[in-house]
Amino acid sequence: MKLMLAEPFKRLWGGRDAFAEVERLEGEVYRELEARRTLRTEVAGRGYFVKIHRGIGWREIFKNLMTAKRPVLGAGQEWQAIQRLQEAGVPTMTAVAYGERGRNPADQHSFIVTEELAPTISLEFYCMDWPKQPPEPRLKRALIAEVARMTGMMHRAGVNHRDCYICHFLLHTDKTVTADDFKLSVIDLHRAQTRAAIPLRWRNKDLAGLYFSALDIGLTRRDKLRFLKGYFQQPLRQILRDEAPLLAWLERRAEKLYRRKQRYGGAL
Repeated sequence: MKLMLAEPFKRLWGGRDAFAEVERLEGEVYRELEARRTLRTEVAGRGYFVKIHRGIGWREIFKNLMTAKRPVLGAGQEWQAIQRLQEAGVPTMTAVAYGERGRNPADQHSFIVTEELAPTISLEFYCMDWPKQPPEPRLKRALIAEVARMTGMMHRAGVNHRDCYICHFLLHTDKTVTADDFKLSVIDLHRAQTRAAIPLRWRNKDLAGLYFSALDIGLTRRDKLRFLKGYFQQPLRQILRDEAPLLAWLERRAEKLYRRKQRYGGAL
């Protein structure tokens, strides 16, 4: 069994069954599946997000493996990703409680509780009106550069997100957002994978997802080049030469995802 409790849960759950206590938490439910529950709750006047994982069963595990997908077995993936990103200096969530019990991966019980990042707005919503109401150019350039920097740091730290979309970058709004003063945090890491170094296949999937999710916010060719320069941290001429196959693949992959989105009304 693995268990980590920080305040206030260390005080509230000390000497109790933390796995039973987390199941008792109430609040606004964001996702309710047979094997996973996500909710927002308040404890001691502060907001927290809770993800509870219950065993997905061998049938679901084999189904994922047969389609070359790595199944999400529990909260451990998010816990590991958060720790790795924090070590690398990538702004993300803060976990205040984590538990995992059961050796059988098919019926493992686990949970993670993270501090709510508030007030914030996702980049998806912040940028959605850009085509009609273009932002101040310096702010746009700064946001693109920061997303590129954070994504590059995440990948160099050995973490691939697997849901790498602009909706999972939160812009903090506790103060006026300016080109010289803003903060982004990356969230929703429950599918993330953590390794010594990520395979190019998974790096490229993250980049394609990020590109796809930004197709409707009015990015110019110069904006895209600015992202590439910030992500690869190399001269642009070298990137365009060395990464030409990747860039062509990203265009095709993003367009494929976009057509699928249009066909199924936003579902991927």
